[in-house]
Amino acid sequence: MQKAIKLVKSSCRINSISKIEEAEFKFGTIDLIDLKNIRLGSLKIGKVNKMAAKAAVDYIKKAVSLAKEGEIDAITTAPVNKKGLQRAGFRFLGHTELLTHLTKTKNYAMMLMGGPLKVVLVTTHLPLSKVSSSLSKEKIYQTIRLAWDNMKYFGIRKPRIGVAGLNPHAGEEGLFGKEEKKFIIPAVKKAKKKGIKAEGPISPDTVFQRTLKGEFDCVVCMYHDQGLIPLKMLAFDKGVNITLGLPIIRTSVDHGTAYEIVGKGIANPTSLIEAIKLAVKLAKAKKGDR
Repeated sequence: MQKAIKLVKSSCRINSISKIEEAEFKFGTIDLIDLKNIRLGSLKIGKVNKMAAKAAVDYIKKAVSLAKEGEIDAITTAPVNKKGLQRAGFRFLGHTELLTHLTKTKNYAMMLMGGPLKVVLVTTHLPLSKVSSSLSKEKIYQTIRLAWDNMKYFGIRKPRIGVAGLNPHAGEEGLFGKEEKKFIIPAVKKAKKKGIKAEGPISPDTVFQRTLKGEFDCVVCMYHDQGLIPLKMLAFDKGVNITLGLPIIRTSVDHGTAYEIVGKGIANPTSLIEAIKLAVKLAKAKKGDR
């Protein structure tokens, strides 16, 4: 952290603490809980490191523990290196999977928002070849439900949910795939019966344009890149990741670790800044909802 401060020519100071009560929470000071789990002499920045990956998980666990105990109101995470986690022996593919494990959350979804677009993903980090077999009526319905339930924290009390199809032209009546008839249509029907304003399946090549025109407040997408490509095209530097369904608030950046530019002082911090701002907004909204 000291090296980073020097690199960007900042005047910030580090306040090393062991518990939240010792934090100063004032401008120009970084309150840093030091778990003392890194040997700085053996750490090479910009390289996948087993020790650093283990430390990253320790810090995530500590943050979750503080949030569950009510000592902090929200968590904002920087990216983790998935290869590092794998090398350190963790079976989790990323933050989302680890956070749901630590909080014992069964129904959850990844929401990403940036600029005028909000997308919620039914499946997350999966090979494209496994998406179809991972879909089910209940999984799609639960994702629609999570999107509907959480939109109130963004100031939208009666959200309109657009549900994307999986196949081109939303399957074209089964001509281009059966997933729409088998899973998506039944899930949307169930959502409507529960009073949720959901429409779909909508052709993936039009649903985002219709959302930008104001027809929908949020799009439920079947797989990772279906939602992330349009979102990053519109708001690459300002995208924020939110995990819906957790008992705690968690926001994150929408990008990876970018080891190739580590130490150069050229990384764009906008996504992290937006993630922190959104965490504050969600924490205030949830407190007001109680």
